[in-house]
Amino acid sequence: MLNMTTGLIIWCSEAITLAAVFLLAWWHDRRSPAYLMWALGFIVNAIGFALVAARGFIPDILSVEIGNAIALLGESAWIAGFRWLDKRKLEWSALLPPVIWLVGVSLPWVNDSFVNRIIIHDLAGAVGATLLACAVRPAEGRREQARGQLGFVFMALACLCFVSSLGMALFAPTQEEALIYRGYVALGDALFITVAVALMGKLLMERAERRWRAISITDTLTGVLNRRGLQDSYAILAGEGQRQPQKLAALLFDLDHFKTINDRYGHQTGDLVLIEFARIAHQFVPRGGAFGRMGGEEFVAFVPIDDQAQAEALAETIRADFCRVPLLAGRSLVPATVSIGVAIMPRDTVSWDRLVSSADRALYAAKRAGRNCIIVFDEMEIAKTVDAPPDTDGGELVPTLDDQIHALRRMGKLAGM
Repeated sequence: MLNMTTGLIIWCSEAITLAAVFLLAWWHDRRSPAYLMWALGFIVNAIGFALVAARGFIPDILSVEIGNAIALLGESAWIAGFRWLDKRKLEWSALLPPVIWLVGVSLPWVNDSFVNRIIIHDLAGAVGATLLACAVRPAEGRREQARGQLGFVFMALACLCFVSSLGMALFAPTQEEALIYRGYVALGDALFITVAVALMGKLLMERAERRWRAISITDTLTGVLNRRGLQDSYAILAGEGQRQPQKLAALLFDLDHFKTINDRYGHQTGDLVLIEFARIAHQFVPRGGAFGRMGGEEFVAFVPIDDQAQAEALAETIRADFCRVPLLAGRSLVPATVSIGVAIMPRDTVSWDRLVSSADRALYAAKRAGRNCIIVFDEMEIAKTVDAPPDTDGGELVPTLDDQIHALRRMGKLAGM
């Protein structure tokens, strides 16, 4: 028949194995202190229960008071690990399990009764499991299935500990019966914790998959979306055609004379200009839109809008903020401007090719019109520029008078014309 000592020894061996697994995970990824904290939690838990199992061979104060306190301190380490995983501040409430035990066992009527000690220990365990369930609750914006499952397992563990404590209080078993009963409860605790560890592995795999997914759709230089990320975001935005607003705007940006900046100041300075533009533009793109780098010095933003004025205002805000003062790149002050082409289409008929192509034609017209300006796609007005010879970055352009007037209108310099 299973007794408590046997159950504790089985759990200690399992805890040491789990600690080794988490230590290896931490050794492989030292940037994740949660692994180390979980490993320490299992080590401390195993040491504590080993002291409890050694009762009769060591003084009772080491086996009973200190051993159980150390075992419950392992739960505190697990709680801290989950909070570190989400980069949340540690809270003193994590220390409640060992504190409850130490306060309870200091009472004579608890310390002198084996059954009462089990009651206090299980109550402390129930509090610890509840705190674990709270620590793994989904953070705002997270949709990780394993978190909900972990919370359920920890709450089930809390219920097991509470029911065990309540059963001891109601039925008042003899010490021999309590030893046998507690052995089975210890195995139940071990089963729940083992299931929790498996779900922790699932959670970490989901996080790793999400991280690699983020890397695959992010431009490594600027930190904004790359072309693949833009296409994914566009598909989401275009698929929301039944929602308001009903129009989707594409703002295509091209840094003016970027080849000249690279040639004059060096490619490192050119990279800094790209990074600064991405930072400035991204902060103005409203939530619900998407912004990223198409390639080279070309960027694009997709923004749901109600009317053309919204798109023009956003484009002008970005243009004006970027070219307001020269950029400090290392020791150089680099004057940089941006040309912007804007295209707008209803979301129920929009397509990537048509929208981006229209924005590209508007951008080409903006460059023909003297650069550092905004052109909104208009088939009649853009048509006269599409047959012009290709522009070479860094070359001089001679825009037509109509091009200049149209561009100045978009810049707000000839309002009312």
